[in-house]
Amino acid sequence: MFRERVYIIAKTIPRGKVVTYGQLAALAGSPKAARAVGATMRDNIDPSVIPCHRVVATNGALTGYAFGGVDAKKALLEKEGVAFRGNKVNLSISQWKPLLP
Repeated sequence: MFRERVYIIAKTIPRGKVVTYGQLAALAGSPKAARAVGATMRDNIDPSVIPCHRVVATNGALTGYAFGGVDAKKALLEKEGVAFRGNKVNLSISQWKPLLP
């Protein structure tokens, strides 16, 4: 199931790194399902297990976060060492690039 694959992959995003919604959709096998990833992250019931704060927009912008809003999401990412350029994640530094089989 797509949602389960998304959650499994999201659990592996390392501290200090982020993925985009589209990147996570592609890693889960559905490259055109970025919005579905957003809905899946919104429905996450345990952010301590599934770090949905590590999923950002394609341009590095922080979008909705069900556990305290965008300011809380930014604070969590900054605490983990994610690099920012203004209010956007600096993807050239902080985007996770997993090795694909």
